[in-house]
Amino acid sequence: MKVAVVGATGLVGSKMLQVLTERNFPVTELIPVASEKSVGKEVTFKGKTWKVVNAATAIAMKPNVAIFSAGGGTSLEWAPKFAEAGITVIDNSSAWRMDPSKKLVVPEVNGDAITREDKIIANPNCSTIQMVLVLKPLHEKYKIKRVVVSTYQSVTGTGVKAVTQLMNERQGISGEMAYAYPIDLNVIPQIDVFLDNGYTKEEMKMVNETKKIMRDDSILVTATTVRIPVMGGHSESVNIEFENEYDVKELRGLLEQTPGVVVVDDPSKAQYPMPKDAHDKDEVFVGRIRRDETQPKTVNMWIVADNLRKGAATNAVQIAEYLSGKNWL
Repeated sequence: MKVAVVGATGLVGSKMLQVLTERNFPVTELIPVASEKSVGKEVTFKGKTWKVVNAATAIAMKPNVAIFSAGGGTSLEWAPKFAEAGITVIDNSSAWRMDPSKKLVVPEVNGDAITREDKIIANPNCSTIQMVLVLKPLHEKYKIKRVVVSTYQSVTGTGVKAVTQLMNERQGISGEMAYAYPIDLNVIPQIDVFLDNGYTKEEMKMVNETKKIMRDDSILVTATTVRIPVMGGHSESVNIEFENEYDVKELRGLLEQTPGVVVVDDPSKAQYPMPKDAHDKDEVFVGRIRRDETQPKTVNMWIVADNLRKGAATNAVQIAEYLSGKNWL
């Protein structure tokens, strides 16, 4: 299968190549795509080197699928051109997520929403993906009324520039800043720009994307998204109110049986998920599961996942695997 990776030289793009290799996706020809300044560079994949090309050249090479991870502007400009050429696009940017004509997919949650006719499929926001994977079985069993989420997000979610800023600050080196403030020994309660309602764009992504993926506009979501000086993954403190009563032991058992979810929850041994444990893993980890004692039918939990993997690259490759399994590529 011919596979184009648009944004192949970036942080998520390189993770995409790693995941394609690890999951043994049937790539017979890789088409690495990047901006004009990177054209001609070489990318190593499965022991071979492949030359980086521009988007127009990639379309002419007729890949079966193009996985985009090059920012919203690139996706808005080029995804329709790939689609018009009959190439299925899986897009990792925010460009198409809330477009009513495009599917927003986490395969374990709503893979069945995809049809053969879908030529541009959106990959959700990293912090939304790990949350909805946990919410789905709970919504099916207890019906979710409201979710209150606070995120603790890795600098890798911003990109190479942010990782460099953190490492520079740790070593006392002055350099280019990805954030308006220092990130080492600090916490920045702003991810993306502020909107008129006082929430950031990232926070409203979580609100709107959750409803779309779960196919239920009645679920109320309120979010606070925060950047912290860690690598390896995003963490979330999640408070979930149900319509129906639940049993904590039963709820934990439901999550233990959910594909892609790993429960790490033993307070007696101080066992709970942390970003360093989720790093380079595809699963979503859940712990600190406990009843909210301030109101009925409500549970608290802690959710952690590698934002570059399940939060981005792995989810996109899983969508490609789903399509391939249907012989739609």
